[in-house]
Amino acid sequence: MSESKHKSPYAVEVRGLTRSFGPRKILADVNFQLKHGEILTIMGGSGCGKSTLLRHIIGSLKPDSGEIYIDGTETTKLDDEEFSKVRKRFGMLFQTGALFNSMTVGENVALPILESSDVAPHIADLVVKLKLELVGLTGFENLKPAQISGGMKKRVAMARALALDPDLLFCDEPTSGLDPVMTSVIDTLTVDLTRKLGMSAIVVTHDMTSAFRIATQMVFLFEGHVVATGTPEEIKNNPNPILQQFINGYADGPIPLKLSKDDYLKRLMQS
Repeated sequence: MSESKHKSPYAVEVRGLTRSFGPRKILADVNFQLKHGEILTIMGGSGCGKSTLLRHIIGSLKPDSGEIYIDGTETTKLDDEEFSKVRKRFGMLFQTGALFNSMTVGENVALPILESSDVAPHIADLVVKLKLELVGLTGFENLKPAQISGGMKKRVAMARALALDPDLLFCDEPTSGLDPVMTSVIDTLTVDLTRKLGMSAIVVTHDMTSAFRIATQMVFLFEGHVVATGTPEEIKNNPNPILQQFINGYADGPIPLKLSKDDYLKRLMQS
């Protein structure tokens, strides 16, 4: 899709996003932009707020303050009906794949098509075949999720996320639980499909190999704060000790190995 068709130079823009749960500030003044056609990875350790940030962008949570723009449309104040129109423009790949075990592979991929339009079943079947072909699973329509591998389930979930030809793809830990070969397959699919289909993508991950393989832009979160943003090369060369400990996997550094209960509660209150 050419950039001239977009209302904004950014596919997604987050401004001053803040959210607390009780005394704990999960997200603190988060700011970043994703340009059209790029892949942005949101990185950070467990509990840093990255999945919570994604849930705000896709509209399942509302912030305490701040703004989220999807192609120039500010979404945080939209009601459910208004946001449903925006939601049709993006696809979502969940961490577990979130396939329905009672349905076949084809029925899982067809679900958003049949729910969002009056498309005839035979047209939906054709679209399903096309989407499964995109992810390399031609002929798997009649199998159940229990009959395919974990990597195949992620690819079926990818096909379902692409069912409505989205402008935006959101992925929450897409390579979690996969072996290195299948991780590489999912990463390659993500890059190839965003390029071929003219999509932008936001990928939440703590897998550094995967993140540096696919990203054109990166955001690193620590305790709800944006510690660093930039290209993969800029992130690698950023001297921030927290960032360097995380991307290199060092056991010793500012991210402590051991934490007392009092220290933990103090950090929660300061976050």
